[in-house]
Amino acid sequence: MKIKNIAIIAHVDHGKTTLVDSLLKSTQTFRDNEVVDTCVMDSNDIERERGITILAKPTGVYYKDYKINILDTPGHADFSGEVERIMGMVDGVVLVVDAYEGTMPQTRFVLKKALEFHHKAVVVINKIDKPSARPATVIDEVLDLFIDLGADDDQLEFKVVYTSAVNGTSSLSDDPFTQEKGMTPLLDMILSEIPDAANDINSPLQFQPALLDYNDYVGRIGIGRVKQGEIHLNQMVSCVRTDGSIKQFRIGKLFNFVGLKRNEVDTAYAGEIIGLAGLPDIYVGETVCEIGKEDPLPLIHVSEPTVQMNFGTNSSPFVGRDGSLLTARKIEERLFKETQRDVSLKVERVSNKEEWIVSGRGELHLSILIENLRREGYEFQVSKPKVILKEIDGIMCEPIEDVVIDVPDEYVGSIIEKLGTRHSTLLQMDSKDSQTRLHYEVPSRGLIGFSSEFINITHGYGILNHTFIRYDKEIDNFDTRRRGYVLVSYNTGVATAYAIGGIEDRGELLINPGDEVYEGMIVGTCNREEDLSVNVTRQKQMTNQRSSTKDSTVVLKAPKILSLENYLGFIDDDELVEITPMHIRLRKVILDTAERKKFDARRMANN
Repeated sequence: MKIKNIAIIAHVDHGKTTLVDSLLKSTQTFRDNEVVDTCVMDSNDIERERGITILAKPTGVYYKDYKINILDTPGHADFSGEVERIMGMVDGVVLVVDAYEGTMPQTRFVLKKALEFHHKAVVVINKIDKPSARPATVIDEVLDLFIDLGADDDQLEFKVVYTSAVNGTSSLSDDPFTQEKGMTPLLDMILSEIPDAANDINSPLQFQPALLDYNDYVGRIGIGRVKQGEIHLNQMVSCVRTDGSIKQFRIGKLFNFVGLKRNEVDTAYAGEIIGLAGLPDIYVGETVCEIGKEDPLPLIHVSEPTVQMNFGTNSSPFVGRDGSLLTARKIEERLFKETQRDVSLKVERVSNKEEWIVSGRGELHLSILIENLRREGYEFQVSKPKVILKEIDGIMCEPIEDVVIDVPDEYVGSIIEKLGTRHSTLLQMDSKDSQTRLHYEVPSRGLIGFSSEFINITHGYGILNHTFIRYDKEIDNFDTRRRGYVLVSYNTGVATAYAIGGIEDRGELLINPGDEVYEGMIVGTCNREEDLSVNVTRQKQMTNQRSSTKDSTVVLKAPKILSLENYLGFIDDDELVEITPMHIRLRKVILDTAERKKFDARRMANN
């Protein structure tokens, strides 16, 4: 059977995973009586809740006399390393572009990677059913992007299909009334435009994993393409490691991918995308060859982390109340297990401490790891995220991000003012139909904690997109401290409405009456120019005197609700986020009030 290997690429939320759903359904990959969710390729709870794809995933469909292997890729900048690595596995791409939003920062990034590999693209203008769709303008934007990225003449002659992935319809016309059920026009376009996979089965074996998966039964699984030759179950093979050394091992399992299933097979041939198990520490970019015919393929570039934070065992007074997995051994095992499948993640133990430096591609990347651990029953604490500086030619450099912001005109001034304090550079500003698009370059440091401010400023009507572009000279005198102060509990107990009512005028609370607090726990933001220790557990004194206000109700303001990413962006260098399965709390590193004041006084004296 002939094979086509394609990647679905796009900016975040332009409809890649929904389009894969429609392709699976159009090719009758599921049984007629099979119950199928939407976004079936987003397999874990967090992917479904947030509506994002975190890890690239392979699937396959049969259409006419072809097997089409499809790789659904992440759209968010924090997981862009997955897109880079799979380009060597495919022969062409399907570029999905929103019919209203048009080309965005990540559209440029993923298309640039595809063109660097000289891949042919089929362009899908998705969400054509939107009343605000502007397909003709978006096609012009896509063509301009191809030209800007240096596409050759063949790549510029791209074909276009118009779809509404959520409705499962498509057509070759930009008129939404011509949409028909199914994805036949897109499938036919893939067959006619994307080259067949090379099937050189007579040459010696070459297989290179570009993605990793992990299974408790078989261990690490390398997912990649058989470049040439054939590979068999139980075959003894050589693995040429990234350092040039050679390790021999036996093929324990071979898998191919159809629909949502990973099927065990006995043999795989050149051109196929497969999973392979048998070598416990197989890594991205290594080459599996026949013994005695070791001919390594070029190494695959793995994107370096740009943000790191410290993970540590929970040291709060409430340790062990919620979670069952809280020892250093358990946390370390889990962190290193995560590196078995996520090659963009780096974990390093801090000597003589129950702490680990965890490095990733961004705040979202690390916050999703934290959320996964929390749901699995782990208790731990994390520090403020920090960008990773890098020395280039003797100069210390920091990561710079390309940022595109779409906001209603009324919020533009506030956004420009906020980003002006974060050492940003405004590149372009365009206004149309009461909406403004701002194009910036911003140091990654300037974006830490900005997303929560952005949501508040724009009241949820703004769209913020960013992607890493380069390292540049470190900016001096960059103040990354939080612009504000906090209320800190100086005792342990249960918060009361009476106590909270008495300190509401000092700031904004983060807790409710009835919440348990401990000394050193952050309970709110402060409107004074200092961190303030407060008593939120104070009870109203009982007396034998009647009071005219005895039966009056205490009316309190609703507490400020923060997400995990908000917490991570909110804390300062002397603070931590305590993570448990049931609670996320903010706290000071030094819990004892007197000790903390002495430390702060010494620090001020030294400055």
